[in-house]
Amino acid sequence: MSHLLGNITEYVIPFLIVLTILVFIHELGHYLVARWNGVKIDVFSIGFGPEIFGWTDKAETRWKFSLIPLGGYVRMYGDADGSSRADSATLSQMEEAEKAKTLHGKTVGQRMAVVAAGPAANYLLAIFLMAGIFAIKGQPIINNQIGDIVQGSVAEHLGLKKDDRIIKINDTTVKTFDDIRAIVPDLKGQAVKITAERPDEGKSTSSTVIMTGKMATLDATSKELKPTTHLGIRPGGMDYKQLNPLNAISQAVTTTYVMTVDTLVNIGQMLTGNRSSDELVGIIGMGEMAGQSAKSGLVSIVWFMAILSINLGLVNLLPIPVLDGGHLVFYTIEVIRGRPVSAKAQEISFMVGLAIVLFTMFLSTKNDLVRFNIFNWFN
Repeated sequence: MSHLLGNITEYVIPFLIVLTILVFIHELGHYLVARWNGVKIDVFSIGFGPEIFGWTDKAETRWKFSLIPLGGYVRMYGDADGSSRADSATLSQMEEAEKAKTLHGKTVGQRMAVVAAGPAANYLLAIFLMAGIFAIKGQPIINNQIGDIVQGSVAEHLGLKKDDRIIKINDTTVKTFDDIRAIVPDLKGQAVKITAERPDEGKSTSSTVIMTGKMATLDATSKELKPTTHLGIRPGGMDYKQLNPLNAISQAVTTTYVMTVDTLVNIGQMLTGNRSSDELVGIIGMGEMAGQSAKSGLVSIVWFMAILSINLGLVNLLPIPVLDGGHLVFYTIEVIRGRPVSAKAQEISFMVGLAIVLFTMFLSTKNDLVRFNIFNWFN
């Protein structure tokens, strides 16, 4: 039990602090643009469930912290709940002056702006945090050092070890981890020669080692070699490149774009079966990453916060009902058709969207339980 409490302190608390900040920024985006467009806000909540504490401001908005700190919401006047679904019964009884204070009484363009403001706020925060790191500390570049070897991988069979620095793959020079990512997939099933610098044990020097093999792993069922695009290594080192403020902002925007595209590609690969859903990380996994980042220092935790902010913004833009992206789809359909999607269709869509979100949460949590042998914490 003491081990469990130690893990809560080490992982959960840093994660909840980071998540609270990101959720606040996300919901603040919705809140500010809604208020700017004349929408009355009933509730601004950090967390779900029963209220722990809060206060009501002059605009009659209830600001509160709730019991379950795994998200948050802004409930606007005329909404049925925190997901901004219309309360049709209440709206039908409102006079035009009252309805004008609701999100649903605004133009499609205004509604789209309010919904998009949350994810946009997360993206702006990520760019701001990254630009700050690039200008103050420098642009982090994952170097060619190996941080870990995946069991049963090509790297393990080749003889690569933790802390090795890969300097060549076949005849191509390698300087960063991105170089490795760019080269390896094209070698699927082919012969490969890895040249690496290996630290001499107990010394400050290193030796050059050369390993040869094939980009294939042994299939546990068929006992045959199966071609792969993965070397099976995790990054282990970081270098920093100093940037001036303007270049820092430009690079932050570029990095945010690249991370977004990469994430969308990964999601697409999972949906098409070309990538395993076992790679999904849940709250426990993100908690561990937050804890490790916190232990590594301020720069690491800020970097982690920026990456998580990008993911939070992107996930909310996915065209799934319940999420912001689902609302944007409905509004786009309304623009095309000239009238809103029916309340019944929206209700069914929300149920489907909720099922998708819950199923994804189930998969990611299952992966965490397996990955971290969570039940052993109680032994």
